[in-house]
Amino acid sequence: MPEHGGAIGNGRFLAVRDADAIEEMDRPNCDARMLARTYAQFPLVNGVLSRWHGVYKQRIRPMLSASKATTLLDIGCGGGDIAASLAGWAARDGLQLSMTAIDPDPRAIDFALANKSSPNVAFRRTHSSTLVAEGAVFDVVISNHMVHHLTPAELQVLLEDSAHLARRSVIHSDIARSPLAYALFSVGTLPFFPGSFIRRDGLTSIRRSYTAAELRAVVPPGWHVESARPYRNLLLYTPVRLHV
Repeated sequence: MPEHGGAIGNGRFLAVRDADAIEEMDRPNCDARMLARTYAQFPLVNGVLSRWHGVYKQRIRPMLSASKATTLLDIGCGGGDIAASLAGWAARDGLQLSMTAIDPDPRAIDFALANKSSPNVAFRRTHSSTLVAEGAVFDVVISNHMVHHLTPAELQVLLEDSAHLARRSVIHSDIARSPLAYALFSVGTLPFFPGSFIRRDGLTSIRRSYTAAELRAVVPPGWHVESARPYRNLLLYTPVRLHV
């Protein structure tokens, strides 16, 4: 039966993930101007909530080199702000990072290309399974706030594709569902982000997202779920046999 994050009748708000909720920006006929504003505002939101700079310092930077480029794939890149940030941090550290950022939504790729800020990021409209079929391999595979968008079957495809595509590490970062996270995001974004889907879709995202325990119950062997602040899950995988 459908899962509803409001959990009316079970006594606790957000006790069950609302897998049927749909984010406005995922609708093919959503307002184009509001969607563009949403992409444009993602750097601020992700800078505060997604904490990729910490992930970069702890998990990605140790794999980088000043003399040899490390390759990184960003799956479901949206407007491209995470890829741009990673490329910028690596460049400031004097390290070589060559990035490919993909998304199947042409609206996302069009926005990313129009606002491209780094020559070290290549944007492409495609799916991870297409890259697997092409035999592509990257040192690191990441995604940001994508896991909660997927159906259970799509999530398994993502994990399988990621395991095929990564030589050294996979890092999927997503929201962790929590009533407190919902309340804080609702209040904290209320006076901001006019004319975009940030607040509405952010609340829907929290309703759709997994708890750490729920993710651990559905990922295949070899995957590790780690809780992170603020209200995030890191879904991690290290290939047992490195690609040659």
